Amino acid sequence: MPHIAVPDGIPGIRSLFATRPAVAQALSLLADTLLHAPNTLSRGERELIAAYVSSLNTCTFCHRSHAAIASCHLGDEGTTVDAVVGDPERAPVSNKMKALLGIAARVQRGGQFVQDEHIARARREGATDNEIHDAVLIAAAFCMFNRYVDGLRAWTPDDLDGYRLRARHVAEHGYTAPASPVPTT
Repeated sequence: MPHIAVPDGIPGIRSLFATRPAVAQALSLLADTLLHAPNTLSRGERELIAAYVSSLNTCTFCHRSHAAIASCHLGDEGTTVDAVVGDPERAPVSNKMKALLGIAARVQRGGQFVQDEHIARARREGATDNEIHDAVLIAAAFCMFNRYVDGLRAWTPDDLDGYRLRARHVAEHGYTAPASPVPTT
C-alpha cells in the first residue's frame, strides 16, 4: 500500500505524478530528454541504462517498465536486458555500451566511484563526452526516480503484459505524450 494517498489502479510513478501534476510535467520532460529525444546513443541503449540502474537499485516497477521499453526498441523480447542485468561484461552489447554501463553502475553506488580509468575506457571504446555525460545523468536520474517510486511505495503490478502495453506507447510517443490506457491487473 502506498505511503501517501494516490489514485487507485494507476501503477508506479504515474500514480505519484497524478498527485503532483507540476512534478509530473518536469520529470516527464527530463525522462523524454534523456531517453527519447534524438541522441547518438539509441533509445534502446538509453533505456537499457535506465533498466540496468533500476535493477541495481532493486526498483521492480522502474526495472520492469524500462526493460519493456528497451525491449521494444531493441526488438528482442528482453534477452539483451536480461543479459545486461546478469553480467554486463558478457552481454551482447558493444564494448562502448559495456563501458557506459560500467560507469552507470558506479554512479548508482555513488558519483565518487567513477574514476578516470572508467572514463578513459569509455573513450577508448568510442564514447563521446556527450555519451559519457548522458550515461552519468541517466544513472543519476534513475537513482532519483527509483527512490521516488519505492520511497512512496507506489503500486507495482505483477502482470508483465501491462508493462509491455505501456512500453509500446512510450517507445512510440515518448514520455510527454498523453498516457494510453493500461490494464491495471
